[in-house]
Amino acid sequence: MPRSFQDRSGRFAAYHIKEITGGATRMARYIFITGGVVSSLGKGLASAALGALLQARGFSVRLRKLDPYLNVDPGTMSPFEHGEVFVTDDGAETDLDLGHYERFTGVPARYTDSVSSGRIYSNVLERERRGDYLGKTIQVVPHVTNEIKDFLAIGDDEVDFMLCEIGGTVGDIEGLPFFEAIRQFSHDKPRGQCIFMHLTLLPYLAASGELKTKPTQHSVKELHSIGIAPDILVCRSEHPIPEKEREKIALFCNVRKESVVAAYDLKSIYEAPLAYHREGLDQAVLDAFDISPAPKPDLTVWKDVADRIHNFDGEVNVAIVGKYVQLEDAYKSIKEALTHGGMANRVKVNVQWVDAEVFDTEDPAPHLEGFHAILVPGGFGERGTEGKIKAAEFARTRKIPYLGICLGMQMAVIEAARNVAGLPDAGSEEFDHEAGKKRFEPVVYHLKEWVQGNEKVQRKVSDDKGGTMRLGAYDATLSKGSKVADIYGSLSIEERHRHRYEVDTKYREKLEEVGLRFSGMSPDGRLPEIVEWADHPWFIGVQFHPELKSKPFAPHPLFADFVRAAIETSRLV
Repeated sequence: MPRSFQDRSGRFAAYHIKEITGGATRMARYIFITGGVVSSLGKGLASAALGALLQARGFSVRLRKLDPYLNVDPGTMSPFEHGEVFVTDDGAETDLDLGHYERFTGVPARYTDSVSSGRIYSNVLERERRGDYLGKTIQVVPHVTNEIKDFLAIGDDEVDFMLCEIGGTVGDIEGLPFFEAIRQFSHDKPRGQCIFMHLTLLPYLAASGELKTKPTQHSVKELHSIGIAPDILVCRSEHPIPEKEREKIALFCNVRKESVVAAYDLKSIYEAPLAYHREGLDQAVLDAFDISPAPKPDLTVWKDVADRIHNFDGEVNVAIVGKYVQLEDAYKSIKEALTHGGMANRVKVNVQWVDAEVFDTEDPAPHLEGFHAILVPGGFGERGTEGKIKAAEFARTRKIPYLGICLGMQMAVIEAARNVAGLPDAGSEEFDHEAGKKRFEPVVYHLKEWVQGNEKVQRKVSDDKGGTMRLGAYDATLSKGSKVADIYGSLSIEERHRHRYEVDTKYREKLEEVGLRFSGMSPDGRLPEIVEWADHPWFIGVQFHPELKSKPFAPHPLFADFVRAAIETSRLV
């Protein structure tokens, strides 16, 4: 019987899957990417780069992330702890590694490309409550591992290669069900249809001048103990790996010497596809699958990307005024989108992180003077918002290019309402809810209903926080003659959203009278999507998150033009 994988709200997703049986026909070859020795070795980057290399050889790919934490998804996790939440077109809140996957392969991620232990256990318990298991005792093996295998099998007849990254480090207790599931999965598939790629660290001891292979040996031994034998080892190292060390690793870890791939530190992550190709990673993968003759890769795109990264004609300085600046990964996609905008214009974008809370008590001028552009990103809660409002005012009055994203747009509208439109008490309903009393005139209000596809979605302030926002891709209609219409080259766009508060259109007429144009609206005309100052060289606020769709080989038009405007400002300084 076909089953379907449940989403976080208990509904059944539209992606139907087949039972995993020995006789089922499978098209995709699976590559499972695991990590050992220490965390943060770059599994996500290695997975993304490998996906790009396989594409360069003419294969289709899809990348997935399996995270061992018990949160259902990252949607309610602190940006200080987990970094940014990456949002897909179909409204999934996912790990930031999916951003890497999209930026390197151009393949739009889906809800079924990210799963956590929390979601797996939630699905199992939902099914147990419905009686799907017919009264059986529910156990990690086989029920949890079967649920993981069901997830892995979704869409396996759609692509040539399925790359599945397992979060965490081998040996972590919370990751054991995932390792057991991929072990079982590889045995369920026909021989030669699954391989394992393991990332490890080769530490360098300066005192003896040696790279030490023992941590890698122990990591592989840990994998062997749970029934997984890696086919390829990717070894992070700050120094060149001598031939004798490769031979030693191959001997003691039971892999071919050609399958010991070095991963050195890079000046830019966008060098990774070319660097891994030079080290033979893509060839090692094709050899492991016995694909011969191997199609030759076309790396023209990545050579152009590398050229634009290293050969630029100038530099611009951009301030990001945010509330999570202590952890740069909280704004990972924004930082990368600015880099892409710089590549489009052949300039280097120097980003400086500015804590919005500083402006709550200080004049922003000493902190923002000298920057060629200002970007105010999204966020939740009242902390730091007065500083963001001051940053918007500084950019408006000093005629400095300004890009406000999500909350950054809302703060720009509140600034306009207070300082230009004669509404000194303008604020957001979000902040009133936090304070438990009415303090502001709610220019920004809690969105209680909207249309998603052909369905009306309704939300209350008291709803659960996870997955209850306006999430995913929505259409917007742009005004003729507006700056954004010129930038996009179209009057109809689709962008990704993640928010639960909206600018109230009842203030539109008053704001437009003073020059703040509502240049992008939802197709029904109810929800503001974009605002821009008509008399400003470049001042745009967007309710959506354009950074999520930017790629090094296809920079988002807003970021490309934002950087262009910064270049114009730099020439005037």
